[in-house]
Amino acid sequence: MKKSHIGLAAAGALGAAYLAKKVSAEKKVEKVAEVEEEINSRYYGDKQVYLIGGGIATMAAAAYLIRDGNFNGKNIHVIEGMKILGGSNDGIGTNDKGFVARGGRMLNEETYENFWELFDSIPSLEWPNHSVTEEILNFDHLHPTHAQARLVTKDQEIVDAHTMGFDNEDRLAMTKLLAASEGSLDDMTIEEWFAPHFFETNFWYMWQTTFAFQKWSSVFELRRYMNRMILEFSRIDTLEGVTRTPLNQYDSVILPLKTFLDKHGVDFTLNEDVIDLEFKPGSEITVTALKLGNGETIELAEDDVVIMTNGTMTDSSTEGDWSHPAPAVTEESRSARLWRNIAKKKAGLGNPEPFFGNEAETNWESFTVTCRGDKLLKRIEAFSGNIPGSGALMTLKDSSWLMSTVVAAQPHFKNQDANTTIFWGYGIYTDKVGDYVKKPMRDCTGEEILYEWICQMGWEADWEEIIEDIVNVIPAYMPYIDAQFQPRKMTDRPQVVPENSTNFAMISQFVEIPKDMVFTEEYSVRAARIAIYTLFDIDKEIIPVTPYNRDPKVLAKATQTMFR
Repeated sequence: MKKSHIGLAAAGALGAAYLAKKVSAEKKVEKVAEVEEEINSRYYGDKQVYLIGGGIATMAAAAYLIRDGNFNGKNIHVIEGMKILGGSNDGIGTNDKGFVARGGRMLNEETYENFWELFDSIPSLEWPNHSVTEEILNFDHLHPTHAQARLVTKDQEIVDAHTMGFDNEDRLAMTKLLAASEGSLDDMTIEEWFAPHFFETNFWYMWQTTFAFQKWSSVFELRRYMNRMILEFSRIDTLEGVTRTPLNQYDSVILPLKTFLDKHGVDFTLNEDVIDLEFKPGSEITVTALKLGNGETIELAEDDVVIMTNGTMTDSSTEGDWSHPAPAVTEESRSARLWRNIAKKKAGLGNPEPFFGNEAETNWESFTVTCRGDKLLKRIEAFSGNIPGSGALMTLKDSSWLMSTVVAAQPHFKNQDANTTIFWGYGIYTDKVGDYVKKPMRDCTGEEILYEWICQMGWEADWEEIIEDIVNVIPAYMPYIDAQFQPRKMTDRPQVVPENSTNFAMISQFVEIPKDMVFTEEYSVRAARIAIYTLFDIDKEIIPVTPYNRDPKVLAKATQTMFR
């Protein structure tokens, strides 16, 4: 064939491809318009929706229902057992009594696909004419994370954590895990998969304390995390992939979402437990009534819908203060109790026991330090090389409690004044006796926890000077904070919308969403979107999990990281 003919053929092929792409795009636009027109024409009548639990999952479900389902917010009812909304996205306190951040829900720009899309439609409370997504990403880009003291030894030496520390056996085991089928990992722990050397590597210390894994956690979940967060593997030593909110997650995420829902008339009931559900007899899963803790019953009409939080990782948390340890847990998890009650009645609703049946394996304890002035934060900055908000986690790898701390950008609370600073930390091994305070962490007061940390940092000679500026140290013991990582069978986590369900869904960190990872905001938001789109037949896209684990460049970088 002559060159001119080849050129014409190539041009023709390119033209045909362009036209095909254009036609496809036009059809997609037409389909979106048709879906919007159909949804906008819907009339739901007196249909009511009951959302059990007031965390980010149920609040996101309400937002999706309003935004994408054209549903009347006045017919949406959120019932929360606590006196405050937000679930595990918390942040509360005062300048004179101290602040509490039970933990920080780290975000990630690349992998929180549905979270960013949803909050791009939620107006910011602090930045007029911008969304929450724009506000968070703008703040994060102006305050990038680059930890310079990710791991610290008992001699206060900063470890060169860029080196993962793997040997060939570790590398082979990790490679096999990434290739393993999920169905082959029922009830298997990380400790059963890897040799002892793996747990002495820099990688394990960093991965464990970043995501709160334990040796006895599910290897299934580690596999999910490695595949989903493979981008973070190469930067786990600096945590550059962490996306931070301007303030704590309650102020930066929950309050704007609550404001949006309030404007649409959503009904919120606080301090009220739902303790059981009644179902219609038969093979279908149809909720007919809600049983409340006050003895009342809410009878459902035929078209009503119930979406339930089937497990909360911060349930039954207790708090102490400077002079008192966090009390021992005496009450059953309210969300697990409800889950247990309904799982007995219908097949396909999962099994809460692997998650909420072993407090000794699922707990850890955080502590929030409130200070007058910034002397202690300046001391931390001088040691770590990180200004507040730039360092993410600093882990004391040899401490018997395996303590880590986070110094966020200040202020971290909306009501925090200019002369008050805070930082928070946590210990994973709460049953271990401290290296300096000879008591288990869970039995320690706020003062004792801070003293242990100060001694670990080598500053005990300055203890009296340091505590002159301390307002309070509030320990928060969380018995089920690691519950979602427990070894389990594939069937233990129910589907978001169970098979044969006519009006019922579950959304939490304890439902099954293929390819996604628990202990994240994205998991809750994705679950909410699945529930609403499925139960209300909304023909719109749920943004899929981005397959970074199939990107050749990402895989090449991950392979290089294993040999660092």
